[in-house]
Amino acid sequence: MTALRLAIEDSVKRCSRCKEPRPRAAFASDKAALDGLQARCRECWAAKGRAGRLRRNYGLTESERDAMVASQKGLCVICPKAPAVHVDHCHKTGRVRGVLCFNCNSAIGKLGDVPDAVRRAAAYLEGNSWKPILVAPGVYQLPS
Repeated sequence: MTALRLAIEDSVKRCSRCKEPRPRAAFASDKAALDGLQARCRECWAAKGRAGRLRRNYGLTESERDAMVASQKGLCVICPKAPAVHVDHCHKTGRVRGVLCFNCNSAIGKLGDVPDAVRRAAAYLEGNSWKPILVAPGVYQLPS
């Protein structure tokens, strides 16, 4: 073999999952491997991790998640202007509700998945103040 061919073979490695030749920098180190690199490229490891997380956390496959996103036309259900990328689920039952954008998913989470808190926030934003009403000295009524 020529020195050039050896240099090229030393600079690339074939991923065991996607079978693509990639530069050695695309592989994480592995001291136990003969060449010092993991068998899968970083992209394949990341894809495997995402798929495992979906299965563990939500009981979904990537194709099921993609079907949900497609049924939503790729947009968030709450604010149909941002791409749907975060799986939303009920924290009590674990049931998947849909796929939302980051902001809407975190807003629901910060409101504690409590529908009354979401209604009060909507009333507040619509200008319906959620202040108690004084009906008698020392007696307050909360708006309904």
